[in-house]
Amino acid sequence: MGTVYEAIDQRFECRVAVKEARFTEEGLRKQFEREARLLYTLRHPAITRVIDHFSEEHGQFLVMDYVEGEDLGAALRSRAGGFSIGQVLDWGDQLLDALHYLHSHDPQIIHRDIKPQNLKISKMGRVILLDFGLAKTYALPAQDISSSVFGYTPNYAPLEQIQGTGTDSRSDLYSLGATLYHLMTGTVPVDVLARLTATTDRRPDPLLNVNELNSEIPVEVASVLRKALAIGRSDRSRTAVEFRKALREADPRRKPPMLAMCRLQHANLNRGKNRLPLGLFRFSTRSAHWNKQVSSRHTSELYC
Repeated sequence: MGTVYEAIDQRFECRVAVKEARFTEEGLRKQFEREARLLYTLRHPAITRVIDHFSEEHGQFLVMDYVEGEDLGAALRSRAGGFSIGQVLDWGDQLLDALHYLHSHDPQIIHRDIKPQNLKISKMGRVILLDFGLAKTYALPAQDISSSVFGYTPNYAPLEQIQGTGTDSRSDLYSLGATLYHLMTGTVPVDVLARLTATTDRRPDPLLNVNELNSEIPVEVASVLRKALAIGRSDRSRTAVEFRKALREADPRRKPPMLAMCRLQHANLNRGKNRLPLGLFRFSTRSAHWNKQVSSRHTSELYC
């Protein structure tokens, strides 16, 4: 893996992050230069800005904005369990917006190393995706992609990346799913090779659902992450937009309150002074409290 340095830009007197990569093949050096020029054009609030690149002897360097604070991988190591469900879902929503932006380029830009260690939180509370040293343009031949000197991070990498058969946008969705899994539960996801070995031997997939590790996580959220972590890429969400939509629909905070309606009919309800006012009772799935709004009309039906 390449090394990242904290440095000072002497022209502007500001801190920057410098990513070093070492190549021996001329083809990889040219590929790095192409990618550096492409990454320089990217602008998104959840993506680290690449501001320069240069070469010295056998080293190539990307210069990026410096993001203060510890990464989420370090934050996980210093706490018991994961982060709050709502917080992780918010981060996932922001990252999926960033992935949609990257994957919508022509050619597509695939990050290929999404993990907690490559995420930081800005002063404004937004998640920032770091380290584009692994990023590849999807238009490159598969053999160029698989020959990358950077490698991968096993617990977050999809099968196709480990096997070197070529990555696409669904590969990033797997890595993000594994990252959200870790952030939400505090448990590192089982690597895909161990899962493949188990399922090939007709043993259960050793990857537990997130709601099995944390009972507070809704089963709908667990189902969305399970799909993202499918071993075969054809079984995952097709796009970041699809993944984001599913995650939003599963988010319990975004579900509208249920307006249940029931009718109570009784002979006494229609008799003179015993007629009851119309009551609208709104039930919130989050607070489990009833709130009543009474109208001035009268009826023999109660709506609850």
